[in-house]
Amino acid sequence: MNIRFVTALLAIPFFGALPASTNYQLHNYGYGSGGTSNATSTNYGLNASTGETSNVESSSTNYKARSGTQNAQQAHVPDVPTFTNPANYYNKLKFVVIPGANPTDTLFSIAISTDNFVSTQYVQSDNTVGLVRGIEDYQSYATWGGAVGQLVTGLSPSTTYKIKVNAFQGRFTETEYGPVSTAATVAPNITFDIDVSAVDAKTSPPYTTSFNNLLPNTVTSAAQKIWVDIITNAESGAKVYISSLNGGLKSNTNTFTLTSATADLSVAATGFGAQGSTATQTAGGPLTISAPYNVAGQNVAIINPTIREIFSASAPITAGRGSLTLMAKAAALTPSGNDYQETLTLTAAASF
Repeated sequence: MNIRFVTALLAIPFFGALPASTNYQLHNYGYGSGGTSNATSTNYGLNASTGETSNVESSSTNYKARSGTQNAQQAHVPDVPTFTNPANYYNKLKFVVIPGANPTDTLFSIAISTDNFVSTQYVQSDNTVGLVRGIEDYQSYATWGGAVGQLVTGLSPSTTYKIKVNAFQGRFTETEYGPVSTAATVAPNITFDIDVSAVDAKTSPPYTTSFNNLLPNTVTSAAQKIWVDIITNAESGAKVYISSLNGGLKSNTNTFTLTSATADLSVAATGFGAQGSTATQTAGGPLTISAPYNVAGQNVAIINPTIREIFSASAPITAGRGSLTLMAKAAALTPSGNDYQETLTLTAAASF
């Protein structure tokens, strides 16, 4: 019997390819022996791992991954913060840190810039802006105001700012800064207007009011009130001031002045002055009537060439509206005439 041995070689082709998807590619997938290693001595500690990917970082538009123990232990990069100007601020903006998946003991720092981070400053622990970032400027989500957020102050008017946030949670865990958010301050502003009307209504110049006839020993109110409008984003609000030319109702014909004074006209022999009537606002402020004009009944406060505060708001105010009433009283011996008059000046000033 003859037995024949046949040897056959089978060629099997082998193809190698890197794992990849549309947004991700694993550059190298060599592995070590697996496990971790911790080596320590009195002055030195080493924390290492094996069995991990190696080579450069893998990234896409919205994703980045690096190998290594330190990168695996790092905190999560925070989400894009909320950054707004909710009240037409000229010197501050509101931010809300969005912590993402970070634990509650994570600390965050906030970078801020006016030139798209060509140069960078940092929000300080007192909410101002500074060139240096200290460890005290890393604060928790709660300290940064939580879901309510806080205001970064000391900013420049009419300027666009960008902020971004990074996270720090334990040793070797500081992240890169996350996505950028943008907001802008506005210009400082104040709007002031007056109206003269018997009721709350808008009027146009010229602004005049009249007492008609002043009867002796009778307190008479002017036919129209004087109304003021005040709007400002000034940090410390605004004030409205009043002054007059003659210091009373003056008759050139009689060379006589019914002198202004702070008085209760119900008992004074004569007098002329102003009384604050109303003070309201839509938001902010509030608008208040200043002493000595915050009186009632037949009491009035003096109006003369001295500039005096009559309305005040200690904070930014929207649609502030105030009114004042003029009152006068003549005596039996007051010279009669049809040319008694006074010129009033109302001025507004904001405290930026």
